[in-house]
Amino acid sequence: MEKTRLVVVDDEALFREMLVRTLSAEPGLEVVGVAGDGETAVSLAREKRPDVVIMDIELSGEMDGITAALEIKREMPQTGVVILSVHSERRYVTSLPLDEIQGWGYLLKQTVPDLATIVRTIEGSKAGMVVLDPAVVAGLRPKQGSAVARLNPRHQEVLELLAQGYSNAAIALQLKLSRKSVETYINAIYQELHLSHEPDIHARVKATLIYLESSKSRQG
Repeated sequence: MEKTRLVVVDDEALFREMLVRTLSAEPGLEVVGVAGDGETAVSLAREKRPDVVIMDIELSGEMDGITAALEIKREMPQTGVVILSVHSERRYVTSLPLDEIQGWGYLLKQTVPDLATIVRTIEGSKAGMVVLDPAVVAGLRPKQGSAVARLNPRHQEVLELLAQGYSNAAIALQLKLSRKSVETYINAIYQELHLSHEPDIHARVKATLIYLESSKSRQG
């Protein structure tokens, strides 16, 4: 099986080393480059052409993580980017141009030791999806009268897992449902959100964006 090639970018050396060790322990992943600042990250991405760049949102130096990520995406739109952040608030996630450039993940640094979640986020961004950290999703609730609020509770539950990058099979496992039931629920969600004629990955991206647009912080 061909490995997913990664570039890791973080200006904290200890965290960067821990992240590289965590990712290197996964057979399907290969770290092909490491950087500590945005300028080096962009140069390294040009050289290595990775499948996914894992980027700290708050880099020191002249180029922060978002600026570096956008530069990489503009030059290499097929490269996925997973943003690492300590902020779970919705406003940080929506600061990314998610509706303009596909293939984003937003992951909290405290989630990194959870290998299953980081792998799911990496693979989702590589596939062109938008994937949100579970803690970000847990901190959101539908706005009254929004498209998501109009979904029934089971459909909302399935949509939350879609937004976290779960496959149909993984959703079935999480909710103890058959895959056929999950497919039925997802088709119903797409119908309600007027996405039923979109290709699957595009529909998943749009469903996640609608979820974000239709939600607010639980503290708000």
